[in-house]
Amino acid sequence: MNLTEKLISSHLVSGNMTPCKEIAIKIDQTLTQDSTGTMAYLQFEAMGIPRVKTERSVAYVDHNTLQTGFENADDHKYIQTVAKKHGIYFSKPGNGICHQVHLERFGKPGKTLLGSDSHTPTGGGIGMLAIGAGGLDVAVAMGGGAYYLAMPKVCRVNLVGSLQPWVTAKDVILEILRLLSVKGGVGKVMEYSGEGVKSLSVPQRATITNMGAELGATTSVFPSDEVTKAFLEAQGRGEDWIELSADADATYDEEITVDLSKILPLVACPHSPDNIKQVKEIEGLAVDQVAIGSCTNSSYTDMMTVAALLKDKTVDPNVSLVIAPGSKQVMNMLAGNGALADIISAGARILECGCGPCIGMGQAPATNAVSLRTINRNFEGRSGTKSAQVYIVSPETAVASALSGKLTDPHTLGDAPLISMPEHFLVNDNLIIPPAPEGEIVNVVRGPNIQPFPKNTKVPKDICGGALIKVGDNITTDHIMPSNATLLPYRSNVPYLADYCLTPCDQKFPTRAKAAGGGFIIAGQNYGQGSSREHAALAPLQLGVKAVLAKSFARIHMANLINNGILPLVFVNEWDYDAILLGDEFAIKYAADQIESAVDGQSVIVTHLRTGEEIRTRLNISARQKDIILAGGLLNYTKESN
Repeated sequence: MNLTEKLISSHLVSGNMTPCKEIAIKIDQTLTQDSTGTMAYLQFEAMGIPRVKTERSVAYVDHNTLQTGFENADDHKYIQTVAKKHGIYFSKPGNGICHQVHLERFGKPGKTLLGSDSHTPTGGGIGMLAIGAGGLDVAVAMGGGAYYLAMPKVCRVNLVGSLQPWVTAKDVILEILRLLSVKGGVGKVMEYSGEGVKSLSVPQRATITNMGAELGATTSVFPSDEVTKAFLEAQGRGEDWIELSADADATYDEEITVDLSKILPLVACPHSPDNIKQVKEIEGLAVDQVAIGSCTNSSYTDMMTVAALLKDKTVDPNVSLVIAPGSKQVMNMLAGNGALADIISAGARILECGCGPCIGMGQAPATNAVSLRTINRNFEGRSGTKSAQVYIVSPETAVASALSGKLTDPHTLGDAPLISMPEHFLVNDNLIIPPAPEGEIVNVVRGPNIQPFPKNTKVPKDICGGALIKVGDNITTDHIMPSNATLLPYRSNVPYLADYCLTPCDQKFPTRAKAAGGGFIIAGQNYGQGSSREHAALAPLQLGVKAVLAKSFARIHMANLINNGILPLVFVNEWDYDAILLGDEFAIKYAADQIESAVDGQSVIVTHLRTGEEIRTRLNISARQKDIILAGGLLNYTKESN
C-alpha cells in the first residue's frame, strides 16, 4: 500500500477504497479558527451533544484579531466559553496561527485531522492525514461522526536531488503549481516520496503540504521518518512519533517527478498561485510592500533565516516591511536569542502572531501597490486593496526585495545562511486553555452580533427560479463571500454578510436575489476554489439560492453546498452555459425524484423556460448525500438520523 492508503485504511469506517467512490473515515483530531469556528460551534451546539468525542479538538483564535469594535472580542469570548464547556482546548489570541501551533504542539503522525480551514493539510508535513472541510463537517466529527469524502486518487510526487542554495520549499510548491495548475490536484492526495524527501525539514515539508490546497488537492502527505522524529523530540513530544512510509512495491494512480536541484527562485504573479515565473524573468519590478509570515512561511527556521539576512542591513526607504511570526513559541525564541532585535533594527514592523495580511486583516497595500508576500493565495482583492498587485515569494526572495526596493533574486545576497533546527524548542503553553472537567457547569457567553444561521427545508416538488448571476471560471470563495477586515467581524452574523455575497462579481447580486426570492447561480470551471469558508454556502442560502449550475466545482465548496441543501449541478454539455442569460427562468420538475435518480447516474434535467430546452446536468452525489439534500442539509439529516 502507499502511505495514503495506509492512513485511510486504518481509519476506514465504511466504503471501499476505490477512487471516486464515497468512503467514511474516523477523525482523531479537529481544529477550528475563529473566522469559521463560531459557526462550527453554533452548529455543534445545535446537535445537542454535550462533549466532543475526538481524541483532541482545538479552537484557535488567529484570524479576527483586529478588535476595532466589540464583534471580534465577543466571538472570541463565545468560542472560549463554548470550548471550555464541551471539552475543547482553546488557543488564545496571540498564541499563533492554527496550522503552525498544531504542528508544534498537537499533531501526531498516523492520525487524522479535520479542520475548518482549507490549509489544514499542513499537518501532512508530519505524516498526518489532514483535511480541510466546512465547519458543519467539523462539528459532526467533534460529535463522533465520521467524515465522508470521495476516495481520492493518489499522485506520487517523486522528489529527486536536493535544493540549491537560495531555493526553498516555497519554490518547490510553486514549481508543482506551475506544472499542474490550481485544478491539478482536484480529487487527489499528493503523496511525497523519493530520496529528495530526506533533505527537507518538517517546516519545509509543511510549507509544501500547506500550499497543496492551492492545487485543489484533498490533502498532501509526507512520510514520518527520522526527520519527523527529531522535530517532535525537539518539541518535547518524542512519544508521539511513529514511523510511516509507503511500501516499496506500492502503486499509485499518477506520478510526477520533480528534480529539486533544477528548481530556481520562483514567484506567483497576480492574481493566481499558478501564474508562475522565475524571479529573474521579472526582476527589477518596483516593490511597495513586503509581508513575511502566514501559515505557509512563519516557522522558527523561516524567521531565523529572515533575521540573518536582515542583520546589520536597512530596508529600502520606499518599502514597508511587515513580519508576523507564526506562533508565540517562535516569537519567544526570536526575542530570547536576539534575532528579533536584528529584524527590528533593519526597519521591519512586527505584527502579532496571527494570519494578518494574508487574509486582509490589516496591512492592506496602497492603491495600485506591488506587494510581495510569503502567503499561499494572491486572489484579487484578498489583501484588502482591490487594485493591489500581490506576488507570492519565498522569505529569502522577500528579504532580498525589501532591501533593494525591487523584486530581486536572493542569489544577489551572497552566501545563503545555514539555519539548523534547534535541539529543543521553547515550550510554554500558557496561552492554551484546557477545557473544564466533564460535568462542571460553564456559562456560554453570546454577544449581540451572534445571529442564528440559516437553515434549509426539505426539497419541494419543483425547484424554480431565475439566473441571479452568471460568472466565469475560477470564482473563489473570496468572490462568493468576501473576507476582509471590514467583513470578518460579522462571520457570526450571516444575515449581515449576505448583503455582500458575490459583490466582487456583481454589486447588485444580493439585492436582485432578495427581490426574486432566490434562484440559481450560473458559473464556469472550478467554482468555489480557495478557502473552506462555509459562509460561501450560508450566505447564498440566506439569499434563497436553490442551486448552482457550473462547469465544475472545487471539492470543499461543493461539499459545503450539499451540507446546506443547495444543489451543485454540473453541465453535461458546456454549451448550455453559453446559452444562459441573466434573468432566465428555470424549473427542476419533480425535483426529489430526480435527485433520487441522480445517485444511479441519471441526469438532473433543468428546464430552460425561455428557450424550452432541457439542460442535462450531473449531480455527483452518494446515496448519503442524496438523503442530506432531500432533508434540507446535513444538520437536518443528522437530527433525523439521531
